[in-house]
Amino acid sequence: MALDGIFLSVLKAEIEETSLYSRVDKVSMPTKDEIILSLRGRNGAKKLLLCIRSNSPRIHYITENIENPPSPPMICMLLRKYLTGATITGLRQFETDRVLFIDFDATNEIGDKIRLSLCFEIMGTYSNVILLDEEMKIIDSLRRIDFSASAVRQILPGLKYTFPTKQDKLNIADTDAKTVTKAIEEKENMLLSKAVMSKVQGISPIVSREIAFLSCSGDKYVCETDKNEILKLENAIEQIKGYVNSCGKAYMLTDSKGKPFDFSFMPIHQYGSEMKLIELDSQSEMLQSFYREKDKADRNRQRGHELFRLVNNNIERVSKKLNLQSEDLKKCADKEKYRLNAELINAYIYKLEKGSFYYDVENYYDNNKVIRIPCDPSLSPQKNAQKYFKLYKKAVKAEEMLTELIEKGKQELMYLHSVIDELSRCETDAEANQIREELIEAGYLRKKNIKGSKKFSKALPPHEFLTSDGFTVLVGRNNTQNDKLSMKQANNRDMFLHVQKQPGSHVIIVSDNREISDKAIEEAAVIAAFYSSAAESSLVTVDYTPVKNLKKPVGAKAGFVIYHTYNSINVKPDKVAVERMKVK
Repeated sequence: MALDGIFLSVLKAEIEETSLYSRVDKVSMPTKDEIILSLRGRNGAKKLLLCIRSNSPRIHYITENIENPPSPPMICMLLRKYLTGATITGLRQFETDRVLFIDFDATNEIGDKIRLSLCFEIMGTYSNVILLDEEMKIIDSLRRIDFSASAVRQILPGLKYTFPTKQDKLNIADTDAKTVTKAIEEKENMLLSKAVMSKVQGISPIVSREIAFLSCSGDKYVCETDKNEILKLENAIEQIKGYVNSCGKAYMLTDSKGKPFDFSFMPIHQYGSEMKLIELDSQSEMLQSFYREKDKADRNRQRGHELFRLVNNNIERVSKKLNLQSEDLKKCADKEKYRLNAELINAYIYKLEKGSFYYDVENYYDNNKVIRIPCDPSLSPQKNAQKYFKLYKKAVKAEEMLTELIEKGKQELMYLHSVIDELSRCETDAEANQIREELIEAGYLRKKNIKGSKKFSKALPPHEFLTSDGFTVLVGRNNTQNDKLSMKQANNRDMFLHVQKQPGSHVIIVSDNREISDKAIEEAAVIAAFYSSAAESSLVTVDYTPVKNLKKPVGAKAGFVIYHTYNSINVKPDKVAVERMKVK
């Protein structure tokens, strides 16, 4: 669900209870859409996330550490200038709309006390964080909105802040349930859930559908409801008011696979047994859990956006070239026909004459059946035979070259897909930079020699895991590291694992002069499946073979090895098991 205004009021109460009079130690921006305020107060150190990403705008505490870019953006520097050392004095919400103000007592450059507010607007694509002075003038914002973007409301430094256009809806927090119910009844030609959304401020679709479910065990047009259902509707509205006044609770819905599906401040029953309802200790814990994987994917996309685009463009280029080469290769299938025509013309040249448009000759390879061979009337039979021999030789040569080019193209395509797989899993700028270096070495990127630019970070070590029976498992982070790990670092008695016929990391079980157990192979196979493009599959085939069986073809791309002797095992990718084995 989108984080609605009612949910925001519940969040406000939770954040205010623990952040009031806390001091801002640090301001950071992991991505262009996220601000993290590091706070210190009577409840200890906390990190408050303000995210304006269009698919997940929200505010809550986080416990995980998120890597920051090497150079902070200008807006981050400005926020540090104004807010570092400031104290939170209160939180204000604009009715039950999705606008929240965090008020600060701060000190300016000359030591005078000033009051500032950080305005957080949750509006999907138009979400924003705006820094305001005590006169409600805009100092700056994460997203500037000028006249070209909106003729109604501009967000620019120096302008007076204006509230978003207020909708003609009722504030459920200070309106009695009967008044709200009567307003909903007026929308008699609407479905009950739609009528609730049209009349109640700051309510999300899932909550409006839950109100309809509590009222009439489903959803129906308002005009079709009876008195008993209207009474249940009023009780449901009163129930929502109770959750708002009591700060609600944290509920998350998960599907049959345990993946987060939706969340709310109240228990949701409309899905029955299809969804599992989980209650968590706090709204912040619930939101962090709900968005963890989505945030990771979004940060990876932002971190490697340029690289994703570059690699995808090359995949498209190579794919087009392969299609054209395959079509040309099909044309070479007629080469034997050219050779036969030339041979038959030479065999019957004594009775063929110049000037004919075709020659009818007996094919002694096919029971002397007469075949018709097209020819050039301006050429002699001998010249026509030579012409067909030339076409034959040209087709043979083209077939050899195209077969080789197609094989190289397929290998390049495999390599590019493996880079996409690497990019989708990189979690830090250092990992993204190493993939950038790999692409420079492979010739897909030019190295920028900019004076004063930072050098790429030191190479990271492979991921390290420990199986339940004590074997160390190493996993490559990128193709360059895969090569080093499998062809240089591992010894002949170690075990190599790789997901079958799909992009993935090289996985090595370190034997340490011991016999590698079946248990270790099975657990390492789960790791190999997880660190591959098949990580979301229900069952994955993983090949394993001693390192001594690996070969690196001459001129092969980074990360490409071959092996002919191997065994295979089918495993299910298991994130929990992989995290449990990871060496911290």
